Amino acid sequence: MKAKLTITLDKDVIEKAKKYAADREMSLSDIVESYLKSFLSPKEPIDYENFPISPFVRSMAMGNSLPADFDYKTAVREHLVEKYK
Repeated sequence: MKAKLTITLDKDVIEKAKKYAADREMSLSDIVESYLKSFLSPKEPIDYENFPISPFVRSMAMGNSLPADFDYKTAVREHLVEKYK
């Protein structure tokens, strides 16, 4: 049974999330529900082939951890340099 949930998010985040969902021909509700299910029912695997998410989010959902020497500041900097070349 479906029920409504009201959440408050930054307007920019909502706009980007709606575009992300539309690009994947999914509803934003489906994306949020799948994301929450990944934490609440680990026995129910998510089909990652048809639900692309970043490796970082996948590592959280799968209970995996990042390498001990992972430097997120360097990773962010490298991502931004590549993005804005």
